[in-house]
Amino acid sequence: MSNPRFQRRKDERPAEITQAAFETFAEKGYANARVEEVAQRAGVSKGLLYLYFRTKEELFKAVVRSVVLPRVDALFAQTADPDLSPTEFIRGPVREFMRKVPGSPAAIVIRLMLTEGFRHPDLVSFYWDNVASRGLDAIRGLIERGIELGEFRDTRLKEFPQLVMSPVVLAVLFKLLFSKQSLDTDAMIDTHIDMLLEHLHANPDTSA
Repeated sequence: MSNPRFQRRKDERPAEITQAAFETFAEKGYANARVEEVAQRAGVSKGLLYLYFRTKEELFKAVVRSVVLPRVDALFAQTADPDLSPTEFIRGPVREFMRKVPGSPAAIVIRLMLTEGFRHPDLVSFYWDNVASRGLDAIRGLIERGIELGEFRDTRLKEFPQLVMSPVVLAVLFKLLFSKQSLDTDAMIDTHIDMLLEHLHANPDTSA
């Protein structure tokens, strides 16, 4: 008969290893992180780690699924809320999502993609397929819904949804390049949202 405590411990190992991988990547970067370090930090043998994750690439993908996707999926889930107009959605959930990212673990993953992604095209493709492209499609759909409702003007922003989330990337880059300089990312994002909605509103005087 199996021991329930042992079974719980076994079930928790993938999450513990993933957390150890995230901490190691954050500290050493992707290229310099070693699987042995991840195993040591997780308190498991290298052989046991390989039972769950066959490669370092799989570890990174697990980190993305653990750290980034839950936040993105939570935002996507709110797009189905019929009580939120496109303007309210941008002012509410989108704004809060953008304000939280720069100081969250997701920012570390974005930093890794910016600094090391060019050396690892398979990881870039994975991030594009599972995070970036899904996010851009959702933003494009939100803008198109606003146009259909007559709430937004039909502008070229729907062709460039990257502009909506651009302050998040700018905040991560600024911190990476100018770590000793301060930047009020909340105020910057609020300003960006104001400019974005002023551009989108069918009536520029419409209040959100």
